[in-house]
Amino acid sequence: MAKIYSFFADGLEEIEAIAPVDLLRRAGNEVVTVSITGSRQITGSHGIVIGTDTVFDENDYADGDLFVLPGGGPGTQALKNYAPLRALLDEKYTKETRLAAICAAPSIFGASGYLKGRNATVYPGMEGTLAGATPKAVPVVTDGFVTTGRGPGAAVDFGLELVRLMNGDKAAETLKEQLVYQHTSVV
Repeated sequence: MAKIYSFFADGLEEIEAIAPVDLLRRAGNEVVTVSITGSRQITGSHGIVIGTDTVFDENDYADGDLFVLPGGGPGTQALKNYAPLRALLDEKYTKETRLAAICAAPSIFGASGYLKGRNATVYPGMEGTLAGATPKAVPVVTDGFVTTGRGPGAAVDFGLELVRLMNGDKAAETLKEQLVYQHTSVV
């Protein structure tokens, strides 16, 4: 199965961090949650305390198949400002390693030039941060090796798309059935 790193910072959007990790682990992947703060304890934007598996400096990331950034305004800013993470993402982008970001975090990809000529999505009102991309008002967009998600309400769709990419269509469909997941509008 795939090796996945998901990067956490204080102020992250909790559902965007946990839902993809949960779904990817259910599909049998090894997902490592990584704090960029130096502490294994992160406090989300809604006061939920989350323990991470490791801190940034404890890994070399050579074995990573997918690198994931959850959103949340303060969390995204912290991820964007953390130079070691930005350098790692630049290296992985150059090698065309799969990258994913949701909510405000696709703005990091926009600022880094990863979205030029691609379709992408981001939290509504932040479309201007997707430099060079064609913004799409949909829950999830995968264009090449870059996946973007729109916001908290898209966290399950985002996670399922990552499962599909890492484990195949059948794994994602099986997981949807196990979760009794139906994407429908409520009236």
